[in-house]
Amino acid sequence: MASFRRTLSPAYHDRQYLNGAFSVSSPSHKLASANAKYSSPLPALAAALRRLAGGRQGRKGQWRRAAFRCALCFFSGFLLGMFPFDHVAEDVRSHEISFEMKPPPHAEAQMLREGRVLRNRGVEEGFVIDPVSLSAGRERQRERFDFVPRKPLIVVTPTYGRAFQAYFLNRLGQVLRLVPPPVLWVVVEMNAASMETAEVLRKTGVMYRHLVCKKNSTDVKDRGVHQRNTALEHIERHRLDGIVYFADDDNVYSLELFDALRDISRFGTWPVAMLAPSKNKAILEGPVCNASQVIGWHTNEKSRRLRRFHVDMSGFAFNSTILWDPKRWKRPSSNPIRQLDTVKEGFQETTFIEQLVEDESQMEGSPASCSKILNWHLHLNAHNIAYPKGWVLQKNLDAVIPAE
Repeated sequence: MASFRRTLSPAYHDRQYLNGAFSVSSPSHKLASANAKYSSPLPALAAALRRLAGGRQGRKGQWRRAAFRCALCFFSGFLLGMFPFDHVAEDVRSHEISFEMKPPPHAEAQMLREGRVLRNRGVEEGFVIDPVSLSAGRERQRERFDFVPRKPLIVVTPTYGRAFQAYFLNRLGQVLRLVPPPVLWVVVEMNAASMETAEVLRKTGVMYRHLVCKKNSTDVKDRGVHQRNTALEHIERHRLDGIVYFADDDNVYSLELFDALRDISRFGTWPVAMLAPSKNKAILEGPVCNASQVIGWHTNEKSRRLRRFHVDMSGFAFNSTILWDPKRWKRPSSNPIRQLDTVKEGFQETTFIEQLVEDESQMEGSPASCSKILNWHLHLNAHNIAYPKGWVLQKNLDAVIPAE
C-alpha cells in the first residue's frame, strides 16, 4: 500500500490551527506584533472599554455594562465637583432682581410734564398733589395686625319659668351679644329643658349650653344652688378653661364688667348695688379696696355681719381651673368645689368663696380701688302671675279698650 507524505513548505511552518480555523502568521506579522509592545497603550485601553461596555448580551455582559456606567457617572461627577463654580453664584447674587414697573421713555416724560402741571395748579389753588409712583414696592404698604388672645368667659345663669323670664333672658342675651368673644353662656333649668327657653337662646346669637338639673325639686331648699352646682359639674367634667361668673337673669350688667372679668387671674370681686326688698333704699355690698388689694367690706345688714366674705352672688368671678386643677393653685384638698344647700340663707356666697381662696390676699379688687358700680341686683319678680305657654296669647285680654 502506497503512502503519500506531504512535506511542509518552509513558507507555512508557522501556520496555527485554532478550532478548525487557521490564522496565518508571517515574519512581517511578528514584526508588527513586536512593535506593538512598544506603542501607546491608549488604543488598547479604549478597545478594552468598548469590549466591557459592549460585551456579550448575556447576564455577565449586562452586569459589566451597568458597572461601567455607574463608574463612569461617579467619575464624571467627581471631576465636576472638583471644579469651582462659586463665581457663577456670586455673579447671580451680584445682579439685583427688580420688579419695578417702568413705563416707556415717552410715557415717563409725559407723566413728568403732567405732574409738574398738577403741582403748579396745586400750589396756586392751595393744595399739593404728589406724583403717582408705579413702583409695586413703594405702593404696597404693610399692615400690622396685633392679635391679643382674650380669656374665655363662662357665664352661668340659673333660670325658671315665670312671667318675666323671656324679658330677663332676652335682656341678658343682648348684653352678652355685645361682649367680645369668646363667651360661653351656660343656662341651667330644673327638671327639663323648656322649648321657650331654648328658642330664646337660639335667637340671641350667643354660644350657649342648655343644661338641666335633675335634682328632685321636692327636696330642694334653694333651687339656684343646685342649678349652679350642675354648671360647676359640667365645667369640671369637660375641663373648660376660662373665667366663671354667676350672672342671674334678673340683674342688670354693664359691658365694662365683662371687660374687667378678663383681667382676673385667680379670684376677682367688686361692689354690687342692691335694691332692698322694701324697694325704698339701695344697699352697697362688696369689697373696700386700696388699688387692687381688698382691705375691707361694705355691709349694712346686722344679720349678715357673721359672714366671712360680704359678697353678693353676682359680685365675684374666679378662674375655672381652680375646679379641676388643684395642684396649679396649691389647694389643700382635692374635694369638689360646690355650693352648699345646708347653710343658712345668705351664707351660700361666703361658704363657696372659702373653698376658692384662703383670705383677702388671694383676691383682686376690680376695677381700680373698687370705685365703680358695674352691676345692680334688683328684685323685680312678679309673684303669682301666670305666663302663657310659649309666651303667645291665645285670646284677647279681659280688659279691652276700644279704639276711638
